[in-house]
Amino acid sequence: MRQQNKQQYYISEEELKTIQSVQQELIGEVARICKKCNIHFNMVGGTMLGAIRHKGYIPWDDDADIGFLRTEYEKFRQACKEELNHEKYYMQDLRDTEGYRWGYGKLRRKETEFVRMDQEFMPYEQGIFIDLMPFDNVPDGWLSKRIHFFRCFLYRKLFWSEVGSRAELNRWKRAAYKIMRRIPMKMILKSYQRFIDVGQRKKTRLVRILTFPTPKGIYGYERRWYTQLSKYQFGNMMLPGAQDYDGYLRVKYGDYMELPPVEKQKTHPVSKLRLPER
Repeated sequence: MRQQNKQQYYISEEELKTIQSVQQELIGEVARICKKCNIHFNMVGGTMLGAIRHKGYIPWDDDADIGFLRTEYEKFRQACKEELNHEKYYMQDLRDTEGYRWGYGKLRRKETEFVRMDQEFMPYEQGIFIDLMPFDNVPDGWLSKRIHFFRCFLYRKLFWSEVGSRAELNRWKRAAYKIMRRIPMKMILKSYQRFIDVGQRKKTRLVRILTFPTPKGIYGYERRWYTQLSKYQFGNMMLPGAQDYDGYLRVKYGDYMELPPVEKQKTHPVSKLRLPER
């Protein structure tokens, strides 16, 4: 391994292509299960942007995002227990993986490692992955929407506190995270599950990933961007994405066809990488 310092591992262009290839393999497994079990999914985030702007991966991107409305996500989670190729892959979720701290799932490739910086101590396997994003209802009311937004922020910080208590550079924020991480995870999970369940009682116009930040001033995304879909080229696959991709991507990224400055065209910092044996 080529280390530029004691911590960060710098991914080469060839390694990045291999990571993207493994992730496309993982997306293919998602598509296979969803087709067999009649589960609806779609590209979101940078994966949808890549499909529209590059017909595949954003060249410097090292992750992939697959979205589901909450009911579909739960179907997929259950389907994985029987249908997933467990010899090659494994799924992680808050309820199924000890020590997992994210409000969305990950599908990972066995016999690989992709360890994000400052997460080396996390007590679960960290193979090359794609994110599985459940989208939950956002209340329609003016006040309830804002209260919901604040609660999402709190849960996100509670989950992040295990990392933030070690990695946050601001000493006051780090101290706050240290206090948060003392709250028993079982208690947080129970409260968070109630939050999800209550939100499912009424179909709303907007949806969002509860523990993933939204653009400034945005409380959620149009439900139709996850139900009214078309197929788009993503590498060697045709994958579902928002029919109104322009509306979605403008809310998410602004002028999405303009490339970011060169200094922002970079992968996430990682400390350890192990690719599958050829």
